[in-house]
Amino acid sequence: MTGTETRRPAHVVAVDLGGTTIKAARYDADGIAEETLRVPTPSSKGPDAVVAAVVQAARALVRPPVRAVGLCAPGLIDTVGGVVRFASNLGLRDTPLAEAVAEAVRLPVTLEHDVRAACLAERQFGLGAGVSDLLVVVLGTGLAAGIVSDGRLLRGATCIAGEFGHIPVHADGELCTCGQRGCVEAYAAAGALVRRYRRTGSTADTAADITARLDSDPAADRVWAEATDALGRALVTSTVLLDHQRIVLAGGMAAAGPRLTDPVRRSLQRGLAWRTAPAVEISPLGADAGLLGAALHALTATGAAPAQG
Repeated sequence: MTGTETRRPAHVVAVDLGGTTIKAARYDADGIAEETLRVPTPSSKGPDAVVAAVVQAARALVRPPVRAVGLCAPGLIDTVGGVVRFASNLGLRDTPLAEAVAEAVRLPVTLEHDVRAACLAERQFGLGAGVSDLLVVVLGTGLAAGIVSDGRLLRGATCIAGEFGHIPVHADGELCTCGQRGCVEAYAAAGALVRRYRRTGSTADTAADITARLDSDPAADRVWAEATDALGRALVTSTVLLDHQRIVLAGGMAAAGPRLTDPVRRSLQRGLAWRTAPAVEISPLGADAGLLGAALHALTATGAAPAQG
């Protein structure tokens, strides 16, 4: 990595398109978010409304001396073409999102997968700094990962590398929304955790509700143990294939801290009897890692290098 690449992003706008919220930020000459924006994602109004909301968020923050706009979104992302190939929770299919924003702001615009963007930020400014073989797993409504191998961010032959949530961990296990059975996402994603807990006859609205009941509710203890074990099993597969130096857990469920990392480390080590498991840590970057990574991607991909000084 060059000295330029390690600087914070400057004079760039980033927009993170999420399933429930669109987040945006404009970074000043020092790489500090000088203005931010949060608006609900209008998914219920259809794909055109979603695209219009992203365009509006970018336009609201773009002003001189902004030189580029970086977008990130979930789903199947064509990074080269700037197209959201498929994002089921957003109703987007073959949507040229980068082009729509570029037409509105008249600046270079890039698009990256939201988790790969978070991985870029983690490598630059988080626990991945200086780590050449890194896995960043974002634990939210679904599960996905950003992978750095030998210093390079992996995108895969069709730009969908990192579908960590669909690593099978139990033969003929829970039915996943992808159509497979036994995926780690069917056990360890926030939505799956709530669904499995409700099956016990208990009620909860969020994964945080369940973690708050650990050690006092046997049903919460059981579904949490099954979730963390499934996550550890998936990390075994990933580690055996890619030999991670460090594993970083991020996203909403990472707020559980040691309640998450301790059992996951144990599950991972059990599956690696012949070697020591890589370090498993919680990301320090918080919920805006995707924004920061989208900004970094925009600057490096467009050649609009961060300002010196």
